[in-house]
Order: sequence, then structure tokens, then C-alpha cells
Amino acid sequence: MAPRTPAAQSALDKIGEQFALPEQTLRAITEQFVVDFNVGLSQYNEAMAMIPTFVTGPPPDGSEKGVFLALDLGGTNLRICEVQLHGDKTFTLRQEKYKLSDSLKTGDATALFDYLADCVDAFLTDNSEQSPGEDNLSLGLTFSFPVEQTALDKGKILTWTKGFAVRNAIGCDVVQLLQDAFDRKSLRVRCVALVNDTVGALLSRSYTSGGCLLGAIFGTGTNGAYVENVAKITKLGNSAAAAAGGRMVVNTEWGGFDNARRILPLTSFDNKLDRESINPRYQAFEKLISGMYLGEITRNVLLSLIDATPPLLFNGFSTPQLNSHYGFDTEIMTHVAHAKTPAGIRKILTESFGLDPNVISDADTDIVSWACRIVATRAAKLSGTAVAAVLVQTELAQIGGGFSNGSEEIKIGVDGSLIQHYPHFEEDVRESLRAVVGKDVENRVAIGLAKDGSGVGAALCALQATR
Repeated sequence: MAPRTPAAQSALDKIGEQFALPEQTLRAITEQFVVDFNVGLSQYNEAMAMIPTFVTGPPPDGSEKGVFLALDLGGTNLRICEVQLHGDKTFTLRQEKYKLSDSLKTGDATALFDYLADCVDAFLTDNSEQSPGEDNLSLGLTFSFPVEQTALDKGKILTWTKGFAVRNAIGCDVVQLLQDAFDRKSLRVRCVALVNDTVGALLSRSYTSGGCLLGAIFGTGTNGAYVENVAKITKLGNSAAAAAGGRMVVNTEWGGFDNARRILPLTSFDNKLDRESINPRYQAFEKLISGMYLGEITRNVLLSLIDATPPLLFNGFSTPQLNSHYGFDTEIMTHVAHAKTPAGIRKILTESFGLDPNVISDADTDIVSWACRIVATRAAKLSGTAVAAVLVQTELAQIGGGFSNGSEEIKIGVDGSLIQHYPHFEEDVRESLRAVVGKDVENRVAIGLAKDGSGVGAALCALQATR
């Protein structure tokens, strides 16, 4: 590491301290997480939404067989999947993507859903091994727009986002709209489940690993869904789901944890990001840990060092790209974390930001590497508190450790670019788990990749619906 002046080191140490998460802080955050879980389970319209998914019964264990469909509607393309479950924790996936025109996105609901039915018809004609004369195929719908879900196969459309403005759809049951279109085409397909991709991640991992407690996304955004006792979901009141008892997957929407800013250790760099965001004072937890925001936090740190008097980085020089809002992508942090030498980091900085290599000293490359590290390490350790909170909520652990209920693996399915690709992210998640719930429990946690929650997971949700 290149030498620094005592004043420079002192300034960096002060910033580093703001991003540090001592054991007692991690435990306090987890404790508040569990409190907020239970508030969200008891009443509606909380920041920690704790949405009942109506996915009940034991998660898949890999022994299931059959052919199920998934339809993933959420943006530019429509994706249709056929998943053949082999009963040995493996599956075969066929999929096709279909374009959605602007006229469909802004036209009448009947036109859009008829087009979806036409695409399913074309997919089955071209790809499916299922002959038309057999029983109805079950389909899971991943619908990435706000809905009020009241059953596994019922959900009213609340609003459109992402450039969609379909007429005569708001307030309608999206499952019924799709099923009506299938029926108009006389398709032997039954839409049996409305699915969230985080729930899908849980089901996908459950099938390939023989069970799963938690599905978690640590990527551009973050969320978690876990298996809860229905008796704890008291806001279900006297509903049929409450009367049936058993277990149900709950979609936590934990990105909104601590919007009230009671416990999360925010810095001035976080406050600047939140103030300039499109949703100030919302998604507080997500803004500290997800890939959409980590690069911007890092950029704020670097600019503060460039603007310091005297300058502590790049001799006070910057560039239009580095000055631009969200101009430092989280992917660049990943490249910096992988770089082994000052020359490697210098090359990344010159190519990404147009910086003159002559103003980038070896000490500067050390500082950039350090800034990326403190932001990413904090993100991973905070992610660990969310996982720990689920373990405590489900009575598999307690804060402070010294308690381990059972000896079986605790299986967690994860997806997202950070957990998959950022160096040491999972290691730091595990370090956080050890600090909060102890080494015995952390050793039992098996973290595995849960690919394609919106496709394979949706098909598996259709399986759950047919049980």
C-alpha cells in the first residue's frame, strides 16, 4: 500500500469508521428487523409489507414430476417457459421470448391478453412435448406490476409501471384476464398461480436442493421470501387461509426496512444518495445494500476526497463522467475488487471515467480500492442481518448465539449479481451471521444459487397450486 500523510490517513479513518458495523450494531439491526417482521405480519400497509403469497404446504423437495408452464410479463419482452420436472431434483427447461409492441402496452386489455394467449399457443405448438389431447397444463404467471393479491390465483391490478398504460385493466383480476383469453382461444391451459420472483427463487432452490427456508435476492435490488407459520400471520384474520393453518411463504419486501431511520447507521454519503433519488425516504435498506446504489455511494465518497482541502484523491481532478449522477456503476466496483495491481486499477479508472493516468498515483488506486471495499463490505454485512432475522423469526436461532435448534442444514436460495459475482460478498454475509447468531448456526446455513425465480420458480408455483 502506498504511503499516506497522517492527515490523509486520519480523514480516511473517519470515513471508514462511518461504514464500520461492530457486532453490537449488527445485533441491534437484526433485533429491529424481527420486530418489524412481526408488525408487518399483524397489519397491512407497513414499510415491511410481509405480503401473504398464499403459497402453502411444504416447499418442493425434488421428488415432484410433471410439466408446468410459466409466463413472465414484466418489461420489454414476454417470456414463456415449459419446465419438465424429472423427480430427481433436476428439470428440463424450454423457453422463448416474444416482443411486446408499444401499441400493446398502451392499448386495450383484451388486445394485450389475447396476444399473450396467442404467444402461449405458438409456444406450445412449436415447443411442447405435451400433446393437445392431454389434461390442461398448469401455468404460473410472474406479473411484475403492483397487484393486490388475495389468493394464490387472484390479484387485482393496482396500477401500471415501466411504460405500460393498458386500458380497462386497473381493478381487474389479472389471472382472470389471462384465463379468459386462454378460454377464447380454447387453449388447454389453466393459470393457477400469480407469482413474485423472490418466492420463485425459494421454490426453485427448494426443488434442486430438497427443501428451502428462504429465497433472497441480492442484486440490482433486494428482497426475501421465507416459509412462515400461518398462525403468526395474524393480519389474515378469519380468512380461509388462516383457518387452514399450516405454513405459507411470506414475501417480506425487506428493501423497505427502517424507512423511519431508527436503527440503520446512515452516513452523509447515504443521505445525499437518498435526497437525490426518485423515492426519498423509501427503500432505506435497499439503498444501502443493492447493486443499483452501491456505485453511487462509492462515487459520493470519492468526490468528497477529490473536493477535500487539500485534495486527497486524483490531486483534485475529476471528469464529467465521474461528476455525473450514477456515473460510477456498481459493475466498476466489481472490476476494481478483482484487480490485483495499481496498474490494473489505473486502467479501469482511465477507461471508465476518462481520467488522465498521470493524475492517478498508486496511493489513489489504493484509496479507490478501499472505498469500494468499505461500501461493499457494509452491504454484505447488512444483508447478513436480513438472513439472520429470518433465522430468529423462524426459531432456528437466537440473537447472540448459544442456541441451535436441530442439526439439519438450513437451506437458503439466493440470486442476484452481488451474491453471485462480487468478491467475498458471501464470506462477509457469513461473517455477519456468525456475529449475530453464532458459529454453530452459521455452519448449518447452506447458501446455494436459485436461478430463474420468474421462470422455473413460477412453474414450480403452479406445481404448488395443483397439490
